[in-house]
Amino acid sequence: QFQLVESGGGLVQPAGSLRLSCVISGASLESYRIGWFLQAPGKEREGVAYISRSGRTIDYGDSVEGRFSISRDDAKNTVYLQMNDLKPEDTGVYYCAASHARYATPRRTLDPSKYPYWGQGTQVTVSS
Repeated sequence: QFQLVESGGGLVQPAGSLRLSCVISGASLESYRIGWFLQAPGKEREGVAYISRSGRTIDYGDSVEGRFSISRDDAKNTVYLQMNDLKPEDTGVYYCAASHARYATPRRTLDPSKYPYWGQGTQVTVSS
């Protein structure tokens, strides 16, 4: 069965770092575009980062530009989100999501409605 599983979340102090992982099973990662999304309390789901199948096209949300970095390792069927200089506003549940190559690349790569497959999420809390 096709599955996305996130891991790596936890409690961290402001200015700290975390690395999230998203492991794909039941299919080959090379066939999928991947996005990371944040569900913060009381707010709509927000696009954080996007990576194309080749890894040569990457997009970031305005609030994380220069602090977060997305990458992929197709041999390990894993996508990573390196989060540096974390802020309290980064707190929430982080989801990875996938869109198959059979669909055209969306004009808005950080729009959550463009992703049909989702993981269960991992909690990130940034607090003193």
